[in-house]
Amino acid sequence: MQQIARSVALAFNNLPRPHRVILGSLTVVTLAVAVWRPPFYHHQEPTDVTGTIVRNIESDTDRLRTMLPEASEPIDQSTPAPEDDVPPDTPEDNDVPTTRDYTVSSGDTLSSVLNQYGIDLQDINALVASDKDLRNLNVGQNLSWSLNTEGQLQSLSWEISRRETRNYERDARSGFTMTPSVQKGVWQDTVLQGAVKGSFGASVQKAGLSPAEASAVVKALQWQMDFRKLRAGDKFSILLSRENLDGKSMQSQLLGVRLRSGGKDYYAFRADDGKYYDRSGSGLARGFMRFPTVKQYRVSSGFNPRRLNPVTGRIAPHRGVDFALPIGTPVLAVGDGEVMVAKNGGAAGNYIALRHGRQYMTRYMHLSRLLVKPGQKIKRGDRIALSGNTGRSTGPHLHFEVWINNQAVNPLTARLPEMEGLSGKSRKAYLAQVNDWQSRLTLN
Repeated sequence: MQQIARSVALAFNNLPRPHRVILGSLTVVTLAVAVWRPPFYHHQEPTDVTGTIVRNIESDTDRLRTMLPEASEPIDQSTPAPEDDVPPDTPEDNDVPTTRDYTVSSGDTLSSVLNQYGIDLQDINALVASDKDLRNLNVGQNLSWSLNTEGQLQSLSWEISRRETRNYERDARSGFTMTPSVQKGVWQDTVLQGAVKGSFGASVQKAGLSPAEASAVVKALQWQMDFRKLRAGDKFSILLSRENLDGKSMQSQLLGVRLRSGGKDYYAFRADDGKYYDRSGSGLARGFMRFPTVKQYRVSSGFNPRRLNPVTGRIAPHRGVDFALPIGTPVLAVGDGEVMVAKNGGAAGNYIALRHGRQYMTRYMHLSRLLVKPGQKIKRGDRIALSGNTGRSTGPHLHFEVWINNQAVNPLTARLPEMEGLSGKSRKAYLAQVNDWQSRLTLN
């Protein structure tokens, strides 16, 4: 009998997902009918019989739902966005840009970059159809884009070089129109100095930086510095390259920054690949693990910004990935960071939110036990919780999310920071440039 059961289970698991859903649904209906008792089989008063029938159907349906292939998927993912439950570092953080920015890294393609942010392949193909050069992105180039009210790609900007930018705008035919822009200004290096008084963002803007330039400085130093712990009088020196056209500053690029806090100097310098490194050419970003568990588990529900919930029948974004795993499985922090939230979140059950630097956040939901507290510093690989089935969940699983710049991305495909550094000729050229830049970053 056991051998027959194993054979049936193996055959069921080998079926395509749509077939498993249909077969599972038919099983539930069959079993529900089997346990149902029509009124004329009971020797009771009609009023009592009706109540019994209703209670039997509800109880058995809830119990049998866990037999479906979607048993490990949440009923409702109406959990708050990170900006709702995680406090900002400084007051100026409330000015969140409406566009998303990305610097092209080695191995990136237009499809791999936009797909991790949930942008439809149809829109990506429409972009390439408007400009086939988009197939040839180079390391260090910048992309920025915005979405319309329906969550579709509305516009994209491709900064090919300091001088050339191509802008793509959605048209009435759901295609994209490309408009080139070539700047012919004069680039000049500028050093701006100052001291912290109030928030860091307000202090550097008072020294002469624009809000965008201030944001670039914060991102360059985010892995070394907790900006909430800066003290009045801490000094900074910032090296910018700005393009001037007809007496106006058109665009700029952060080349290097020096920040002195608590008697210690912190540096970040830009390399040709668009990333920031320390004075020796070592990467500043802390490496991330791809999975929040010791081993990889089956994905029961993937990332989908326009997911049709199989239980509620409503279209709602599934902002993370569900891993089907037993209750009590250790859940690990995927990167160094700080615990911002550790509590019961209603539909999310027991959940944890971690902040990694300034751009990255991860969230872990439906946990059975929390092992960390808000404000606690954690390292990559630390055990932070045990998995469970709390909140609105139909089966044991871990719901895992990754957010970059307050935008949910696919945890399985997102380009996450890696421990890296320069080597060979790239490092030699970088160090030669850094020697010049560092000599300019003096402090008053």
